Amino acid sequence: MTSENTDDLVVIVAAEEVPEVISIQISEPRDGLPKIATTPAELAAIVAAISQGTGPVALDAERASGFKFSQRAYLIQLRREGCGSHLIDPTSFANLDVLQAALQDVDWILHAASQDLVCLAEVGLVPTAGLFDTELAGRLLGLPRVGLGPMIETQLGFALAKEHSAADWSTRPLPESWLNYAALDVEFLIELWNVLDQQLIAAGKREWAIQEFDHVRRTTIPIERVDPWRRTSGMHVIRSPREIAIVREVWQARDEIAREQDIAAGRILSDSHIVTIANSGLTTKSDLRTLSFMHLRNVKRHADIWIQAALRAHELTDDQLPPVKLPATGTPAPRNWEVRNPVAWRRLEFTRGKLAATAEELNLPVENLMTPETIRRVLWSPPETPELLRIELVNFGARLWQIEIVAPILETAIWSMTEDQVSQPAKVVT
Repeated sequence: MTSENTDDLVVIVAAEEVPEVISIQISEPRDGLPKIATTPAELAAIVAAISQGTGPVALDAERASGFKFSQRAYLIQLRREGCGSHLIDPTSFANLDVLQAALQDVDWILHAASQDLVCLAEVGLVPTAGLFDTELAGRLLGLPRVGLGPMIETQLGFALAKEHSAADWSTRPLPESWLNYAALDVEFLIELWNVLDQQLIAAGKREWAIQEFDHVRRTTIPIERVDPWRRTSGMHVIRSPREIAIVREVWQARDEIAREQDIAAGRILSDSHIVTIANSGLTTKSDLRTLSFMHLRNVKRHADIWIQAALRAHELTDDQLPPVKLPATGTPAPRNWEVRNPVAWRRLEFTRGKLAATAEELNLPVENLMTPETIRRVLWSPPETPELLRIELVNFGARLWQIEIVAPILETAIWSMTEDQVSQPAKVVT
């Protein structure tokens, strides 16, 4: 499908379940596999070509998640009308400032932009004009499958091979089959943008999309967590502050090694091993060495470090131990509202029902109307007036199109529900 399709057809594709299509199998770029740029001269040639292209540029990046500690880009793919596709090895260059200059004031097209914007920024590539996220556009259009492959297949009729999505992209040299896969990630992005943009216009959602894309561009930053070691898998079996301290000490030791060696932390010592060390009850070096996994090659390499970390935790005084749980902040979990704040619970259930119906009517996922956390915050502790409600929603990051749709529902839940509605047993909306 192209942008020349009629509006009626566009609306049908966006709003209905997509029928089964006969797809053309694609295993390599239509114009052949471009050479990967690894030298200043090759990069300069790409910059010159991109500068001569027209329209938006399609971008993608490949990382080595699960293999490396960092989330840096190990391959960057670009495509622009008039100059074809290009591959760049960012590890071969100190920065990509010359490419950034060539992309000044050029609109970007990405799929699931929040996954790539951070690693692209690390090499000096940041959008300076508009951003179009094809995955997010698919969500706003209510498409049933919004992965890149399914969207290209249902919207354009091409089936892409996706067998290398979990590959170690830090591998050098990169196999040709991997490079074909990577090049195909941008091969059809411009055509997909063209189709989706027309569908957004036909559905009356283009302004919504512009606001969403701008929000992604402005707010996508690395996440800094408080006590990240508390996210260790299996923490539910840890009961005492002493065990919590062991998890913290061993996790931090592992994190330091993983960061220094740029190896995914789980490949050095798994979370399950950390938890086992913590709740083993073993308090001496000799006893800790008897743990069965201490003889595994990847664990044994740093066994003394894991043991010393555990012993440090055993040496802490009681007042130095971390709490088993952090003090609760923010709104309580919804499962506790009915007992702790029945009125807020009625508001929440009323709002859930109205949002579900509204999302169905607008043909988009209910979570795209507004984040559940924002809904809970304003319903648990409502502002005093509708004007203050809208200000709070803006402060919580809601977009104007979301506020226009959701604020009236929240206003009814907070100020206009009848006494009967408030006192009636809540109808749980799933």
